Amino acid sequence: MPELAPYAAHPECTRGRRHPEPPAAPRSEFQRDRDRIIHSTAFRRLEYKTQVFVNHEGDLFRTRLTHSLEVAQIGRTLARMLGLDEDLTETLALAHDLGHTPFGHVGQDVLNACMKDHGGFEHNLQSLRVVDELEQKYAEFEGLNLTFEAREGILKHCSRKNAEKLGDVGERFLNGRQPSLEAQITNLADEIAYNNHDVDDGLRSGLISLEQLETVEIFADHLRAVRARHPDLTDRRLVHETVRRMINTLVVDLLEQTRRNLAEHRPASLDEVRAAPPLAAFSPEILERHRALKRFLLQNLYRHYKVARMSDKARRLLRDLFDAFTAEPALMPPEHRARADRDPFRAVADYIAGMTDRYAILEHRRIFDIEELA
Repeated sequence: MPELAPYAAHPECTRGRRHPEPPAAPRSEFQRDRDRIIHSTAFRRLEYKTQVFVNHEGDLFRTRLTHSLEVAQIGRTLARMLGLDEDLTETLALAHDLGHTPFGHVGQDVLNACMKDHGGFEHNLQSLRVVDELEQKYAEFEGLNLTFEAREGILKHCSRKNAEKLGDVGERFLNGRQPSLEAQITNLADEIAYNNHDVDDGLRSGLISLEQLETVEIFADHLRAVRARHPDLTDRRLVHETVRRMINTLVVDLLEQTRRNLAEHRPASLDEVRAAPPLAAFSPEILERHRALKRFLLQNLYRHYKVARMSDKARRLLRDLFDAFTAEPALMPPEHRARADRDPFRAVADYIAGMTDRYAILEHRRIFDIEELA
């Protein structure tokens, strides 16, 4: 195992688990966390949860699962180069979307609106809820009983009101402190992955074009370089070569700027990382180029009328399910009905959030189509 930097999260120094367990040897504590994520039900469901395009729209588009694997690949590369714990980084990458709803961000918006008077809904908090409570696999505790460092890193952001309810993992939001560097680089690896791969999927779908993307500086620069070096490349290979170069530019810049920040602040421990300003960062120039790409995708892909049509269908479908299940919890499977006895609205939100796209569509048919068998 590569030697860890002093500012890394060291598995032998973990702040522990909510429920004490014997050591994980020969695995480290963070390896055990990663393995529990991979074997979880929520992780398997990510295969059929929307990234941008609903699963049945095509076999080659990213899903939440393939996105999470791509984040893990970028995160591990960065962790290795910075002397950080690769297993914790991979754990956070694989776990960061466990609480995401079916149908992408529209699902979160619907559930948040439905839960407005009942505590709201936010997918980061739901991911923590999944690993702390909703996974039912172990005899001695609910959830996956992950380490503090894994649980803390899953929360990318959190309101003060919610942080006050979360105990130890909410403290940093109340005290203005940072998470581990492993968590910081995972957050930025997430941005690198979804921006660049949404470009790839957007082009594959035909909803955006190369001509449109040539107005975006970071894409246009790499596209020109690829065309100059490989003038005879076909469209798919041209796109792939351009996207992989954009990813490389962002990863290298993130690595170099983070190293500069580390040299300036010289953290000698994880505690000093927590007390410093955010240390993982892009350079100002690349950050602006990266943001320009995000603005382009928002305007031209995420708000495309064909994406909007599917989002509108999903919005109505999920609202129908929420209203039906809250009006009559007996419509839900037994394990979810049991939770509804304690907190009916949260139980419904948990059930819907855990659905895949295709399962939500099927449940809607079962509830509302008179000819559909239960």
